[in-house]
This record gives sequence, C-alpha cells and structure tokens, in this order.
Amino acid sequence: MPFAQKTILAALALVASATASAALAADKPLPDSIAAPGQTVVITLHAEGAQIYDCKAGADGKLAWTFREPIATLLDNGKTTGRHYAGPNWELSDGSAVTAKAAGNAPGATAADIPWLKLDVVAQRGTGALTGVTTVQRINTQGGKLEGPCETAGSYRSAPYSADYVFLRKG
Repeated sequence: MPFAQKTILAALALVASATASAALAADKPLPDSIAAPGQTVVITLHAEGAQIYDCKAGADGKLAWTFREPIATLLDNGKTTGRHYAGPNWELSDGSAVTAKAAGNAPGATAADIPWLKLDVVAQRGTGALTGVTTVQRINTQGGKLEGPCETAGSYRSAPYSADYVFLRKG
C-alpha cells in the first residue's frame, strides 16, 4: 500500500477513535473532581499537539522529566480555530482568550494519558466565543505522558497528545 494511503487510513482511524471516545465520554458522567454542576457549555474544541517536558534535577538531586508547557492547535469540526499554550492559555482566532489554573483532576483512561482536568478561569482577553467563560475542562485525553530516562539537565522532549477542551460559563 502506498505511503499516502497508509497516512490517510491512519488519520481516519485516529478521527474514528477520537469520535468514539467523545461519544463514550458524553454517555458517562464526569468524575466529581472535574464536574462543573450548574454550568453551561459554551463550546467544545478538540486539541492536537504536544506536552513539552524539561529535564531537571529534583529535590533528591536526580534528573527527571518535568512538565514545562503544552502547545496545541484547537480544532472545531476539523478546522483550526485557535491555539493552546503555556499559562495555560486558550486563544481563538475570533480574538477571545482565557487563562486558567488547575482546580481538580482525574486519571486519564490509560497510564500513558495525561489526566483530565478542571480549570478555573483567572483572566480573559478580547471578545468572542470565550467571553464569559468561567471553567475549562480537559477530557478524553490520549497520550501526553513522558516516560523514560532523563540524562542531560536542560534538555527538552515532547509527548504527542490529544484532548477535548470544554469551555463553560456559570448559569
């Protein structure tokens, strides 16, 4: 099978897997630690990107991978609509943006998946779809954890991940 066909089939399998995960998550209630009762969904966006890690010495002096920042493209029905980056920040092409801080977490589906999160919005910029958003949930995570040895302080590695980000407002 030609490379292009293999690439297309792999992409279709990933989309089918993400769609099935989203449908499955919609049927199950979220863990209490990340639930947002009484809040209304404003928009849900899919993210594709990487979690960036830095090799640093811990309190014990041993080198270990430490989370540094995310970098991801935000997609709405397959179309790029924004980006997610350190802060954490979510910025849409309509000019709206939010910054949030972690408020709760739940384990990902597998040991290789970063946790699901509930984040409280601490700052907003611009006007657009994210105006008035008070909470962000990260769900349906796939990948993103980095395992293995860290041998050179100051080196960086990335771990590919995908997730769905649900933006909510009170009321």
